[in-house]
Amino acid sequence: MHTVIPKRVHFDIYTIDLQCCSLFRGPHEVQLRRKSFDVLSYLVEHAGRIVSKDELIHAIWPGLFVTNDSVVQCIADIRAALQDDAHRFIKTVPRRGYLFAAEPSNQGVGEQQSLGLRGQEIMFCPANDGIHLAIARIGQGMPLVSVPTWLTHLEYDWQNPIRAPLSRFLAEHFQLIRYDSRGFGLSDRNVREISFTTLEGDLKAVVDALGLRSYVLFGISQGAATAISHAAHYPERVSKLVLVGGFALGSYKRSSATEADVAKALNSIVCRGWVDENSAFLRIFSSVWYPGASAEQIKWYANLLRKSTSPETLTRNLSAVAEIDVVDLLPKVRAPTLVLHCRHDNGAPFEEGRRIAASIPRAKFVVLESENHTPLPTEPAWHEFIREIGAFLI
Repeated sequence: MHTVIPKRVHFDIYTIDLQCCSLFRGPHEVQLRRKSFDVLSYLVEHAGRIVSKDELIHAIWPGLFVTNDSVVQCIADIRAALQDDAHRFIKTVPRRGYLFAAEPSNQGVGEQQSLGLRGQEIMFCPANDGIHLAIARIGQGMPLVSVPTWLTHLEYDWQNPIRAPLSRFLAEHFQLIRYDSRGFGLSDRNVREISFTTLEGDLKAVVDALGLRSYVLFGISQGAATAISHAAHYPERVSKLVLVGGFALGSYKRSSATEADVAKALNSIVCRGWVDENSAFLRIFSSVWYPGASAEQIKWYANLLRKSTSPETLTRNLSAVAEIDVVDLLPKVRAPTLVLHCRHDNGAPFEEGRRIAASIPRAKFVVLESENHTPLPTEPAWHEFIREIGAFLI
């Protein structure tokens, strides 16, 4: 039987174009010498099997005398191109050879996102005040509840190049449960009250509606404070806690008057630029949170602003979040906790992440070398981000 080799093979955020002999990280081409590319292609074709140096030499340099050093140099080139310092993709098996450990796929990022969208189950539950919260569930295993940030859309997030890779990773290992905040995404848009009290109550309503008794909480940005409060009040239910780019004090509660002024200015920018999808105001707002993002990623993020809610609801949410203060709850958290924070985060000061990690008993603190609010899938910090989460939870 003749085996048809696909022209493009995908793994993680990378694509190998076998016809053009090119390697891509997301939409960006990565330079790789021809022989190194051939070695990578051979290892991918034989993924999951240990390939010896002799086999590589015979396959890549047929009929030529080549030393093992040539193979070693190609492997080094490949690891540098894939930013694979931890040998996550190419593993060395002592005295036996090399193993390509990732799972190659014929489906590209867009196709994978569509599969995630089709695979999730969407339902609704009532909050304490009667509004309807949209919940999405996908995957199997231990329930992991992702507490929403200030901006979500259960369907549109699967197409987002900033957020979708993390959701796919979590859905592969857990029963991933996400929900849209009140006023956002598929949840009821017209709501009377948005406050930290309602955010706390909405999380409780979701886990109760699903009948969950033990679960992991995953909180990013403002979702971290909600997760902290829930873990402190329900220690018997929260098995582990992961907090990314979080803060215990909102911008209005911090000692710096500058931060409060910046928050108010950003609110004004949102209102001015909402109506135009190409608005420079929305792009400015987006780049504050993700200054390292590409033009395409910034466009996606700006469009998410417009698709997920109204400017009035967003400013109400941001004002409520600016008043957050969960400092007194931090020492009451009993769940094993992982705190990750980007060193140069503009959205949530680094000191806030440090405060959380220092105040929660035995919390592990991981500093990510990034200027973004959360690491982008196209930067080196992303690999450490995913590795630390996997090591803590799996």
